[in-house]
Amino acid sequence: MKTLYTNISGLFVGQSNPSPLTGEQLGMSNILADVYILVENDRIIHYGPMSESLPNVDRVKDLTGKWVLPTFCDSHTHLVFAKTRENEFEQRIAGASYEEIAQAGGGIQNSALALQEMDEELLFEKALIRLKEAEYHGTGAIEIKSGYGLTLDAELKMLRVIQRLKETTNIPVKATFLGAHTVPTEYKNSRQDYINLIIHEMLPRIQDEGLADYMDVFCEKVAFSVYETKQLLEAGHRFGLKPKVHTNQFNSMGGIQACVDAAAISVDHLEVINDEEIHYLQNSGTIATLLPTAPFFLNDPLPEARKMIAADLPIALATDFNPGSSPSLKMPFVISLACIKMKMTAIEAINAATIQGAFALEIQDQVGSIQVGKKANFIITEPMEHLSFIPYSFGHDWIDQVVLNGQEIR
Repeated sequence: MKTLYTNISGLFVGQSNPSPLTGEQLGMSNILADVYILVENDRIIHYGPMSESLPNVDRVKDLTGKWVLPTFCDSHTHLVFAKTRENEFEQRIAGASYEEIAQAGGGIQNSALALQEMDEELLFEKALIRLKEAEYHGTGAIEIKSGYGLTLDAELKMLRVIQRLKETTNIPVKATFLGAHTVPTEYKNSRQDYINLIIHEMLPRIQDEGLADYMDVFCEKVAFSVYETKQLLEAGHRFGLKPKVHTNQFNSMGGIQACVDAAAISVDHLEVINDEEIHYLQNSGTIATLLPTAPFFLNDPLPEARKMIAADLPIALATDFNPGSSPSLKMPFVISLACIKMKMTAIEAINAATIQGAFALEIQDQVGSIQVGKKANFIITEPMEHLSFIPYSFGHDWIDQVVLNGQEIR
C-alpha cells in the first residue's frame, strides 16, 4: 500500500552521517518546507517538494501547516518493573536523598522484592501498557534494561518479558542485562559472591537463551566500584554483550575511563563530569547519553551539555524511565528540559533524541532520520509555525499522529 503525505509545512529530515554527530554537527539538520513523503508499506520510498509531479497512490493525507520529524529513539529505560515508588517521592520531599533511601534498603531493593513476587504474565501485561504509552508519545525505538530482579530467576524473568515485548511490538527493542544494578541485601557482606553469581550463572544462561544485546553496570558509590565494574564488563564481553553503562550520576570515580577502555557503546547519566573525563571521552567513539528527567526529579544538577558539545562529544538524550528516579516516558519533555535547563538548541535536542539515540542502539540504518529505505517511523505535529514550538510548549501535547512501520497508531 502506498500513502502520500502532502503539503508538509516543515520536514525535519535529520542527518545521515556514518557516525554520531559531534560539536557543530549536532546543531545542523536538513529541514525542508512545502514537501511530501511517499510511504510504501513500512518504508519511506521518497520525499520531495510539492512542486514535483506527484505519484499515483492508494491514499493521500494532507498535512497542511504541520511538521514531520523522525520518531524518538529512547536509548535508556527501565520499562519492566512491578510497582511504582511514590512513597520514596514523599521521603525525598521530606529531605531524604537518593543515596540515603538506597542505603536504608529502599530504592532498587524495593523494586526487586516486588518484581521477584510478580507473575511473569502480569509483569509482561504491565510492561506492554507502558510500551504502548511510549509509542503514543512518539517513541519509535527503545532500549529496556533488566536489573530489578537481582536473582538468577528474576533477572531471567525480566529478560524473557523484554524478549516478548520485542516479538509483540513493531518497533525496534534492544535488551540490556543490568544484573549489576545494586548488590542485594543478602550479599552486603559478600559482594564478590554476587558478582560471581552474575558472571558464572546469569551470563551463561543469558547467552544460551539469547536474551540480551548489551551489558550494563551501575558504577557508583551506592552500587559497584570501578574495579568491580571492570570485572563485570570483561565478563560481559566474553559472553558477547557490549557495554552500555550507568556512571557519573553522583560521583566522578573513574567509571568513564573504565567504560571507554571497555569500548562501551555509551556512558549514561554524566550529571557529574570533570575535564579529565571529558578529555578521555573525546574521539573514543563512546556516546554520552544524558538523562535530564532523572536529575530534574531528584533535584540534582543537570549535565553540562554545552561543555560536552563544545568538546565535540557525541550527545544523546533518553528518558531513563524507571519507577524511582524518572517516572516519565515522554521524550518531548526530555527535549524541553534539554533546551530549558541544559541550553541545547531545538535542533540539537531533536537530533540527540532521534539519530543519536539510534546510534546508541546501533540501529541508525533503520530509524532516527527521514531517509529513503528507512522505516516509516515518524511524528506528525499539530499545525505550528516554528520548530522551537516543540521544546517551548513543554506542557502541551503537540503530537497529532505517530506513524510506526507505515501504520498510524495515533
